[in-house]
Amino acid sequence: MYAFVLDKNLKPLDPCHPARARKLLNNGRARVFKRYPFTIVLLDRTVEDSVTHPHRLKIDPGSKVTGMAVVQEQSYRVTHALEIEHRTEQIKKALDSRRALRRGRRNRKLRYRKRRFLNRIRPEGWL
Repeated sequence: MYAFVLDKNLKPLDPCHPARARKLLNNGRARVFKRYPFTIVLLDRTVEDSVTHPHRLKIDPGSKVTGMAVVQEQSYRVTHALEIEHRTEQIKKALDSRRALRRGRRNRKLRYRKRRFLNRIRPEGWL
């Protein structure tokens, strides 16, 4: 995917190819702002000096995974894509486990156990 680019005032510019980002970093014209998603800050550029294109966030909601993509509006070029995995199955499994434990407690037939009350004190003369 592409690397996100910010100007020296931390305003967004157009994303660039990772090879171009690497060259900018090696030449000292940029520094790393964030590792994920990989974002660089150009040290010698502002938004007014640059040509930017509008981008749009596209969302594809699914039952198990939601897909997201950042797309350039004019050329429909995908600059960044990611998937978010839903926790539906994890939550269902945890609730099923909790329900099974509760049912086990309710259905367990235990004999009557004598109350443990005042049994922590040792009788006199035990030593």
